[in-house]
Amino acid sequence: MLKAFKIISYLEGISFLLILFVTMPLKYLFDSPQPNQVIGMAHGLLFLLYVVFAIMMKEERKWNGKTLFIVLICSIIPFGTFWMDKKYLK
Repeated sequence: MLKAFKIISYLEGISFLLILFVTMPLKYLFDSPQPNQVIGMAHGLLFLLYVVFAIMMKEERKWNGKTLFIVLICSIIPFGTFWMDKKYLK
C-alpha cells in the first residue's frame, strides 16, 4: 500500500503543478479552457485517491491525528506532496 500511496501522491503533486503553472495560464491568458478541464478532472480523481489512501496509511503507519492533518494539508500546498513523501514515507 505504501508504494501505491507514493505513486498517487507523486501524480497528485504533478497534476496540481500542471494546473497552477500550465493549464490556468492557458485558460486565462490564451482563452484555452480545454487543457484545464482534462487535467482538472485527473487532478480531482487523484486528490480523492490521495485523501482515501492517506486515511488508510494512518492506520498502517500508526500516524496520530496531527500527522494525518499535515499529510492532508500537503495536498493543497504546491510541492507539498513531494515534501511529505520525503518526510513521512521513508
